[in-house]
Amino acid sequence: MPERKIRVLIAKPGLDGHDRGAKVVARILRDAGMEVIYTGLRQTPEMIVAAALQEDVDVIGLSILSGAHMALFPKIVELAKEKGVGDVVFLAGGIIPDDDVAALSDMGIEGIFGPGTSAAEIVEFVKRSVERG
Repeated sequence: MPERKIRVLIAKPGLDGHDRGAKVVARILRDAGMEVIYTGLRQTPEMIVAAALQEDVDVIGLSILSGAHMALFPKIVELAKEKGVGDVVFLAGGIIPDDDVAALSDMGIEGIFGPGTSAAEIVEFVKRSVERG
């Protein structure tokens, strides 16, 4: 029986309308053999968590460029816990100031990837994190 593919949800929370980076990461992970679900632009925390539950994902990747990460990411992580999203790995990408990395990590965002992160680094992090979990 073939091994189950890693399932990744890529989401763009909030009003940020720039999704090129999210689409690039989705393609990178898909090319690495993962099953990727891209939710599209302007997703609410509720929409993202509902999609994660429906799709039974291993990873939730959040992409943001608007600066609203400290308002939106905690809501998404907390709602995921409330709704019973299983042992999921949270990733974040986009423009995230170094000063916010520790707080995001403390709330459960395991991987934070900014501009210039290599494709190999993202793929290896996802594989390693899912295998560990």
